[in-house]
Amino acid sequence: MASFIKEQVTSVTHWNETLFSFKTSRDPSFRFKNGHFIMMGIELEGRPLLRAYSIASANYEEELEFFSIKVPNGPLTSQLQRIKIGDEILLSKKPTGTLLQENLLPGKNLYLLSTGTGLAPFISIIKDPEVYDQYERIILVHGVRYVSELAYKDIISERLPNNEFFGDEVRNKLTYYPSVTREDYVNTGRITELMISGKLTQDIGLPDFNVKTDRFMLCGSTAMLKDCCEILNDLGFAEARRGNQGHYVIERAFVG
Repeated sequence: MASFIKEQVTSVTHWNETLFSFKTSRDPSFRFKNGHFIMMGIELEGRPLLRAYSIASANYEEELEFFSIKVPNGPLTSQLQRIKIGDEILLSKKPTGTLLQENLLPGKNLYLLSTGTGLAPFISIIKDPEVYDQYERIILVHGVRYVSELAYKDIISERLPNNEFFGDEVRNKLTYYPSVTREDYVNTGRITELMISGKLTQDIGLPDFNVKTDRFMLCGSTAMLKDCCEILNDLGFAEARRGNQGHYVIERAFVG
C-alpha cells in the first residue's frame, strides 16, 4: 500500500446516533488546501476499504479531522463508526478537490451552503485566516433534519470567535445560519426554500443574491446540489469548471 499513509486515531466524537467525527495523527510531509478531500478508510481482510472524505481540519493544524455519517450496513461506515483511539486509518497521499478559493471570481460575500456531513470542508475553510482577507462577509449555512445533527455548532459559535489569532475577523465577518427541517428551531426550512423565498438574505441583513458581489460553495446531497445549482443558474451565476473561475463551485467528486 505504497500509495497510502497510515495514521492513528487520536480522538473520536459521537455527535448523535447517526453522526461522528474523529481526528488522526498527521505526517509532517502531508500537505493539502482547505476545502480538499482525500480517499480515507481502513484495512479490512488485507485490503483497503476507502471512500472520499473532505478534510474538516485546517491545513495548518497538527491533526487531521473527518466528519462521517453512520450507516448500519455501509461497507466502510459500519466499520468506521466503531473506531477508537489508537486504531489505524489509511489515507491516500494525494488530496484533491474543487472547493477552493482560487476557483471563484473575486466577490464581497461568500456563501458556504451545506447539508449534513457536507459541512466538513467548510469547517476547514472558516478556520482559514486568508478567507477573511478576501471577503467582507462569510455566511455558513448548515441544513439538517434534527437539532442533534448540528455538529460543530459550539465550535463555530463559541470557539472560533475566540481564536487568539483571527477571532476578531470571525466575529466581524462570519455568520452562522443553521436550519432544521423536522423540528422547531430558530431557523427552519430547506436551503433551497430559504434561497428562493429570500428569507436567507433577509435574516442575515444582506441584499438579494447578486452576480457581482456573491460567491457560493456548495456541499451536500446530490439532490441538494442539483437544486441549488439550478437556482443559481437561473439567477445568472456560472459554475467554476475545467479550470475557469466562476461565481460558484461544487465538489463534483461526490455527485452520483
